[in-house]
Amino acid sequence: MSTIAALSFFRYNVRIDRQNRNRILRTNRVARRPVKTIDPNADLSAVLKMPDDLPQPWNVEKLFGHSAPVELEIGSGKGMFIDNASAQYPLHNFFGIEISVKYARFSAARLIRQNRTNAVMVCGDAALILQNFIPDDSLAAVHVYFPDPWWKRAHRKRRILRSEVLKLIESRLMPGGALHFWTDVEEYFTSTLALLAKTTTLQGPFEVPAQEGEGDYRTHFERRTRLHAEKVYRTMFRKNELFSQPSAS
Repeated sequence: MSTIAALSFFRYNVRIDRQNRNRILRTNRVARRPVKTIDPNADLSAVLKMPDDLPQPWNVEKLFGHSAPVELEIGSGKGMFIDNASAQYPLHNFFGIEISVKYARFSAARLIRQNRTNAVMVCGDAALILQNFIPDDSLAAVHVYFPDPWWKRAHRKRRILRSEVLKLIESRLMPGGALHFWTDVEEYFTSTLALLAKTTTLQGPFEVPAQEGEGDYRTHFERRTRLHAEKVYRTMFRKNELFSQPSAS
């Protein structure tokens, strides 16, 4: 074999090894452990809603039983964040959206076990709920942690953080409200930052300090990522009052 052919063969194998390694890492990173089965007869209605159960027009007091600033989590998964945040910030209401029925039920059951009175889970499509149920300038914060990256380029249009959803998030945030976005996928992180700069007037990105202590994980995905010594990309954007629409008065 010539030197050039040998070098080409070596580069080819290095590339294939790298692709295989990355594929294995991605598979390990995004795989979810099976959730515990929730009794199908369990009454979760106090905290688990379907989109049709949401008050129209939007009414925080009807949904939560009391008025307080509302923070929205898109993709609650097993409910670690909404459970912990609702305990840590009892003067805020937390509204979680999860498209998977089994995960929405799991999160709702977790909230009921912990007697949370300031958190509600909704099973549905976050983009549709933002568009059809939540009014402008009504959310104190939106949290998006480790969303599905949809690895194939042809599937990236299915990502939750696409231009039309980012515009919806911006409009639904109240002046001063924050968008929190964390992921373990560098490409998703950098492309979303570019999309935010292109399609919104949100201020940022603002640096979010890395968390290093044990037990301070926001989600199960963060826990698994950090335990595998992989990087978490964190950022925060804020809606400035200067960019809010003027009131009618």
